Amino acid sequence: MIRVLKDKHIVLGVTGSIAAFKAAGLASQLTQAGANVDVVMTREAAQFITPLTLESLTHRPVVTDVMALLANSEIGHVALGRGADLLLVAPATAHTIAKLALGLADDAVSATALDTRAPLVIAPAMETGMWEHAATRENVQKLAARGAVVVEPDVGHLASGASGQGRLAELDDIIDVVRATLGRGGDLAGRKIVVTAGGTQEPMDPVRVIANHSSGKMGFALAECARDRGARVTLIAGTTALRTPRGMEFMTAKQACEMQDAVLGSITDADALIMAAAVADFRPARAEEQKIKKGDTDTLTLQLVKNPDILRQVKAWREQTHHAMIVVGFAAETQDLVANAQAKLQAKQLDLIVANPVPQSFGSDKEQAILIERGGPMREMPPLTKEELAEEILGFIAKRLQTPLL
Repeated sequence: MIRVLKDKHIVLGVTGSIAAFKAAGLASQLTQAGANVDVVMTREAAQFITPLTLESLTHRPVVTDVMALLANSEIGHVALGRGADLLLVAPATAHTIAKLALGLADDAVSATALDTRAPLVIAPAMETGMWEHAATRENVQKLAARGAVVVEPDVGHLASGASGQGRLAELDDIIDVVRATLGRGGDLAGRKIVVTAGGTQEPMDPVRVIANHSSGKMGFALAECARDRGARVTLIAGTTALRTPRGMEFMTAKQACEMQDAVLGSITDADALIMAAAVADFRPARAEEQKIKKGDTDTLTLQLVKNPDILRQVKAWREQTHHAMIVVGFAAETQDLVANAQAKLQAKQLDLIVANPVPQSFGSDKEQAILIERGGPMREMPPLTKEELAEEILGFIAKRLQTPLL
């Protein structure tokens, strides 16, 4: 379950594009995430994907006729439009976008859109020439000016065999935008949250680096949950293979010094900083310009120097500027977990530290964590998904932001 989608009523409008088959994936993912999904379709869309397919995935009847009645004799598009938390039109053809811009209502999708007052998200899919045409651009701008959120199409292979912009955005990107739109009025609305994620890489030479096992999943989950609660999020990512989430500012910082600069440059107007990145403590004193050859020796000696301690830099900056900001740190430890975490909490004047035992903290989809508050309780959490743990941490931040910081 995804908190911002749980029990939300989402109406999915499907129109007559070859990409209509991807609506099955959207309906399935939204339903599995906890949303109640009702589908409305144009007659043309039903030529690409059957209503039965979408009914099977959502376990709810599909409306294909603008005059269709629901089981309780309510007019389908009226009842669904008025009960929706969000209307998502995906794929949205150029024809449907034009009708939405003009306020026409001659099919189930356009009639629902005209009747609803819920947020509108549209994900266009069409040939490049149609997408770039002045009429389509004007219609998209009209809808955006009225508050619609447009998920720009991707560049890629199109149904005609050509390649260009017009391909339906990836489903995960569309769902990201849905989540961000639903979360706009959340308990972190108007707040800025800076999150770091992933590991850093310190180069030995042009080929080799000193790195760690961090996947970045925890930091990304934190950034997504903060976005879903309405926050303005800056995600600073080190080394990770994860997809870049939508709905937030995204920065990369591969090395510790780069991450220090990115953090200090981002927190000047932040309400909270969550340092979930696994930043290398040391780096080679000198990165060789050429690849280090193996040669005939059995050993290699590297001289390492300390990297900057970002949280200590943040502490000094807070003391100098008196900036009221919540700071959350992480402690991954192989021994003396609680003692080491508490020492880090005090030394760096954190508001909360998340203590994780190693090796459980790397690579797993479940987190073993102890949450330790400064001047507050210590909570040993049951095994949680990264999303569940992220919600616990963001809940702490939201609660603390409602009361003055000490």
